[in-house]
Amino acid sequence: MPQPGRERIDRMTSRQPELAFEASIFNVVRTAARMTRKDPRFAIRALRLLRRQRAAAKLRDEQERRGVHVPPFLIYSVTGQCNFDCAGCYANLLHKSDREELSDEQMDQLLTEVEALGSSIMLIAGGEPLMRPQLLGLTAKHPEILFLLFTNGSLLDGRRIEQLQSQKHVIPVLSIEGDPQQTDRRRGEGAHAGVLHAMKSLRRNRIFFGTSTTLTRENFDLTTSENHLRPLIEAGCRLFYYINYVPVAEGTEDLQLDPAQVNELEARLIHHRRKLPALFIAFPHDEMALGGCLAAGRGFLHINAYGDVEPCPFSPFSDTNLKDSSFEEALASPLLQHILSSDVVLDETDGQCALWKQREWVKRLLDHGQRSGSE
Repeated sequence: MPQPGRERIDRMTSRQPELAFEASIFNVVRTAARMTRKDPRFAIRALRLLRRQRAAAKLRDEQERRGVHVPPFLIYSVTGQCNFDCAGCYANLLHKSDREELSDEQMDQLLTEVEALGSSIMLIAGGEPLMRPQLLGLTAKHPEILFLLFTNGSLLDGRRIEQLQSQKHVIPVLSIEGDPQQTDRRRGEGAHAGVLHAMKSLRRNRIFFGTSTTLTRENFDLTTSENHLRPLIEAGCRLFYYINYVPVAEGTEDLQLDPAQVNELEARLIHHRRKLPALFIAFPHDEMALGGCLAAGRGFLHINAYGDVEPCPFSPFSDTNLKDSSFEEALASPLLQHILSSDVVLDETDGQCALWKQREWVKRLLDHGQRSGSE
């Protein structure tokens, strides 16, 4: 017979990674507040963000008591359209479809539900998110959500810059792969110069912004070096987002970080976080320190452009679509619940996405659930 309180202890133990993730979010926001204390406008914004995160955490706690686990972080790929053709693009290889994307009205409804349940940070991806003309009009209606807008920067014209000036809860994150040669080789001729131009516009208009880099075996040494980072910080960048390359394109396995680079990344992150006036976030590297994979709703999940709710961007499997279900109903997706309750170890200590490595297992879970549902 279980000991008194044992069920609660087990439940709390199983939640350790997600609780650690929530704590890390508050740590990042506090760090941002300290970094910007010399600039009153940025400092006030950081403090306001901290208050909003605390309020959202209370909402999530309320849902937890109802038996509904709400992840604090969401990744929403708002469109499959893009004006670039980047080599090895996971979105193009895994998510491209001729299906109808969620409409602006459906997206607005989703953001309303997300806000009400307490998911408080949303990474906006694509395609190129700004290919959706009404995107910044929609984010303006939901100031309680912190939006990380991942963009190639080419569409940041005067009108969008003006919109971003009035939306302090939207942080543009510009994609850059290293020096001009490395960036242009992956993203197309002129991409690096375009990012630098966008940085100048953002800095001139006092908009907080960051960069995103896909780490490969080839660009690792440069893009994680202080010599690369300092000029970007001087250009106004205060957030650096690193994403380990996932070989979704066959034959590109040799671009993955090697074991020595995975270990070295930790040392460099520790150094940069102590010495440089910027925030550093690494995926999936930071998950390793938090107790493992946080996908499938434990800490985050992915919504694709067509409304499918998926474990993560690199695990394109879904049994629930938001055109037919509410966001709360989607959180109870059988596929997500099977992943969360499974004894399968989602190990990321090698720096690789756990669900990508286990993609055949996830597909079997989905196939089994669909067969069971049709019987």
